[in-house]
Amino acid sequence: MVRLGQVGLLILALVAFVVVLGHSTPLSSANQTIVPLSLSQVATYRPYTYFAATGYCPANFTLSWSCGVNCLGNADFKPVASGGDGEFSQYWFVGYSPSLKRVIVSHQGTQFSDVVSIIEDAAIIQTPLDPVLFPGIDPNISVHCGFADEHARTATLVLAAVKTALAEYDTSTITAVAHSLGGAIALLDGVYLPLHLSATVKVNVVAYGLPRVGNQAFANYVDAHLSLTHINNRKDVVPIIPGMDLDYHHPSGEVHIQESGEWDSCPGQDNESNLCSTGAVPSVLDGSIADHDGPYDGVLTSCSYLTNA
Repeated sequence: MVRLGQVGLLILALVAFVVVLGHSTPLSSANQTIVPLSLSQVATYRPYTYFAATGYCPANFTLSWSCGVNCLGNADFKPVASGGDGEFSQYWFVGYSPSLKRVIVSHQGTQFSDVVSIIEDAAIIQTPLDPVLFPGIDPNISVHCGFADEHARTATLVLAAVKTALAEYDTSTITAVAHSLGGAIALLDGVYLPLHLSATVKVNVVAYGLPRVGNQAFANYVDAHLSLTHINNRKDVVPIIPGMDLDYHHPSGEVHIQESGEWDSCPGQDNESNLCSTGAVPSVLDGSIADHDGPYDGVLTSCSYLTNA
């Protein structure tokens, strides 16, 4: 399967560049220390990176857990449900990881072959969160309309699969994990799922190459209610789009991979240090599409089933 999703994200980047002339001041990052992760800390993300890459595999491969190298990276995984068609809706899967002792939810990222995804990636209009899917959420919170539409296509199916997994396995922890557009959907899952599950269930998100998903109120809500890690690779252009002058803001939780390969924890929202994405890539012209797919600790975010199944 050919992965050309970077082109769709470039469309979004160029649209944003026309409007964005600079950065507004980030919140909560001043005078905070940027801390490098140890090799052992970096290694803890390897299973999640494989899960994010596996999100690109068709549903029949993830349901049978026969997707080659990526599935072997989490060989003990117990799939519960898979879906999506890779065209109208992104592939997704839900299951249980015995080694991580948690339910995993993953979504496919952007693919150029999915024309719908490209159109949605280029839509920078914001919309309030659907009050049916997100009951009780502040109406001032708004998100990228394309991301919201993509999330809505599979939200109830994912929720049903998560409930099945929680009932079947002895855990109360869920991690939503994905790359690119999938990361945006996973972040919306992180807000959505707790609203429909017991308060004893804990949800966190690990996203790779995450574009900005919502406005300042959304970023603040995520910071207050959700544990998020979003990992960005070198000069990847995707994490700086849509632009902050369009009222898009990242929540806290960035980990930025340097050219040296060091992983740095960047405090605050949109930290403007040159060790963090917002500072290291001040405009799309300074960024790299090639860095978007990784590698993330040696793992590329693509489905390996064609050559390694």
